[in-house]
Amino acid sequence: MVALNPLLPPSCSPSSQVSRNKHRLTTQTSIPLTIPFRRLHAFNGFIFPSTKPIHHTVRPGFKGIAVMTDDKSTMSSTEENLENIAIFNVDPALKEYKDHFNYRLKRYADQKKLIEEYEGGLEEFAKGYLKFGFNREEGGIVYREWAPAAQEAQVIGDFNGWDGSNHRMEKSQFGVWSIKIPDVEGNPAIPHNSKVKFRFKHSDGVWVDRIPAWIKYATVDPTRFAAPYDGVYWDPPLSERYQFKYPRPPKPKAPRIYEAHVGMSSSEPRINSYTEFADNILPRIRENNYNTVQLMAVMEHSYYASFGYHVTNFFAVSSRSGTPEDLKYLIDKAHSLGMHVLMDVVHSHASNNVTDGLNGYDVGQSSQDSYFHTGDRGYHKLWDSRLFNYANWEVLRFLLSNLRWWLEEFKFDGFRFDGVTSMLYHHHGINTTFTGNYSEYFSEATDVDAVVYLMLADTLIRNIFPDATVIAEDVSGMPGLGRPVSEGGIGFDYRLAMAIPDKWIDYLKNKKDHEWSMKEISSSLTNRRYTERCVSYAESHDQAIVGDKTIAFFLMDEEMYSGMSCLTDASPAIERGVALHKMIHFITMALGGEGYLNFMGNEFGHPEWIDFPREGNGWSYEKCRRQWNLVDTDHLRYKFMNAFDRAMNLLDDKFSFLTSTKQIVSSTDEEDKVIVFERGDLVFVFNFHPENTYEGYKVGCDLPGKYRVALDSDAWEFGGRGRVGHDIDHFTSPEGIPGVPETNFNNRPNSFKVLSPARTCVVYYRVDENNKENSNGNVVAAKERLAAEDVGKVTGESASIEDKDPNFGVVEETSTPVLVAETLEKPTSLESEVLDNNEDADN
Repeated sequence: MVALNPLLPPSCSPSSQVSRNKHRLTTQTSIPLTIPFRRLHAFNGFIFPSTKPIHHTVRPGFKGIAVMTDDKSTMSSTEENLENIAIFNVDPALKEYKDHFNYRLKRYADQKKLIEEYEGGLEEFAKGYLKFGFNREEGGIVYREWAPAAQEAQVIGDFNGWDGSNHRMEKSQFGVWSIKIPDVEGNPAIPHNSKVKFRFKHSDGVWVDRIPAWIKYATVDPTRFAAPYDGVYWDPPLSERYQFKYPRPPKPKAPRIYEAHVGMSSSEPRINSYTEFADNILPRIRENNYNTVQLMAVMEHSYYASFGYHVTNFFAVSSRSGTPEDLKYLIDKAHSLGMHVLMDVVHSHASNNVTDGLNGYDVGQSSQDSYFHTGDRGYHKLWDSRLFNYANWEVLRFLLSNLRWWLEEFKFDGFRFDGVTSMLYHHHGINTTFTGNYSEYFSEATDVDAVVYLMLADTLIRNIFPDATVIAEDVSGMPGLGRPVSEGGIGFDYRLAMAIPDKWIDYLKNKKDHEWSMKEISSSLTNRRYTERCVSYAESHDQAIVGDKTIAFFLMDEEMYSGMSCLTDASPAIERGVALHKMIHFITMALGGEGYLNFMGNEFGHPEWIDFPREGNGWSYEKCRRQWNLVDTDHLRYKFMNAFDRAMNLLDDKFSFLTSTKQIVSSTDEEDKVIVFERGDLVFVFNFHPENTYEGYKVGCDLPGKYRVALDSDAWEFGGRGRVGHDIDHFTSPEGIPGVPETNFNNRPNSFKVLSPARTCVVYYRVDENNKENSNGNVVAAKERLAAEDVGKVTGESASIEDKDPNFGVVEETSTPVLVAETLEKPTSLESEVLDNNEDADN
């Protein structure tokens, strides 16, 4: 049975189909579908309607600003050859939907061609922030805003006493308002860090004040409850601008991602700052061997409890945690520690806030004159937010420029796109269970406008920064989402494996330990599309939000408050909880994908959920923080889970198993409750049995030779009992007839015997006998890192870390593994399979 089945999308439970906690969904009425193709009854394909006229005449150059297309237009003809779509070679079953792929590829090619013809190319098009908003030009400041429905417009602010009568703006034929404000005595008329707004008149004669759409900073008066935000003109003098000091580190071969929310990263009940996060939290992340930091809630959002997913100001850094220069310092610090920084970008929808956000520009005009669709299609009733019109020329300029802004101005290393499922389908994934039938992905439900936007976005990102990492939050498993645009895919590097945490929650809520199915766990972790990479995770911020529980809390519940002291014997609940916490996270990492993600605090089993200040809790920050003191206290067991998290990341650092295409599950024994698999040339043995310890347990492997322990969850330093010997050599024995898998042990040509204690996981590596340095290797958990550093004393002692690790802060490629031969054989072709000899019916 092939683990990475090219015809099988990830299995998703119904709960994962609708959305996550941040977008709590309920029943929705049907949404009218407006699609650029119609379904034929005669065959499973699509045909194109006749070309519709473009809304406005277009001229070359910046002045040619217009809405170029609607969702019924095939646009201009293209000379692109769409006959040989490479993705069909990977998955021949997609050929049935060739007409759909041809259509969307033609839409993409035509849109890209129009941008090249009228804007000078995609990269020039994405420099909209150099034209729109406030920009310094010779002799003054020029301000431009796209607001086609406005009847009159002014710019107001501190600089003119909020009286715009002397700063009226002029409107172009394409709905762009502009004004040049001359310098005063050689100085800008609008001082840096002063408040500004866009004032315009509706068709009904009412004047309204709004924050400029392209504003680069926005603030709110903290002394006024529910005060509106103000746009801020941000143009610091050269002496006050942060200058990046460190180059971007090399792109990780496999991302090990630490998902973080800066605001709630303080141990105190308050909002943390970018600089404090950089100085106090980044060293922790680096010490735990993560190579990527993913920042949530970066773009300004007026409602803090939205977790940053109801964006009001797309080009502005969230002012709660500091200034744009402070964020640059954070990113530069991460780069100095050798870590990439990803931004959680929200282009799937916008806040419904009419006072502080883009929605304030929608005054009832048509979709062609607005950032959003009109009617039901432009409003997400369950998220209470607005939905972009991705076919609109100015929307494309706005969103693509937004990506370039964050990449170039702040030097982010890539993006995690939020809410991709909502973008891909007109039904937004609501009340939809994706069974794997390809018609669910390529039908009238598909929003081709959004697909084309994502393809353009990927092309732009690669052109600007080829080493960028781009991840999609998608629960549907759309085929081709993780393949390059050049092949006919949408272009993401990775898709989040969102079904995995749902499976763990189901087990923890509804199944006793003896009811856990090894086959089902293995199948859930390996169920991903062939050649489309996934980032696996056992829990993210979704499982930490109030109303839900983290894995640690599910396992240990209230005993986490009373039973975590090392000064007393662990209760059965605590012993079980610590053991399974390590196993669940590790098997998810080792078997679930080509990258791994952990949310801030979950690495040490943070006991409480996140509850943002709200009326229901008296606007308290008590649970809007992370209790680092728990892991920093040496006599508490939280340190054991943290130490194991650090060690399992280091295991990948040394052996690069996440990048290996060799993934073989050789045994899923339901009676023994044991899963045995190989990733690369490492052999993993997971014993989920609550009681049984197996001596001389036989495990299959590929390569013959001598094996030793690389990582052991039962080691003392991880809160275990130290039952597995780390200095014992395990010699293999040949199995069956060479080249005849059915005669082998569990379809493996070799085997060796191990001790497998209950509720433990142990990893074995093959010793290279030719390398004397490695022949006496011990636990890859790097005792030189664990013993030398007190787990509870990381923060504030980076100097001592540097003394013990000369590579700390050095930007370079991952070092060669020190516990295994440099000549480890790598597979020359894709080898990824699940082998199970327990029942013939499974093959």
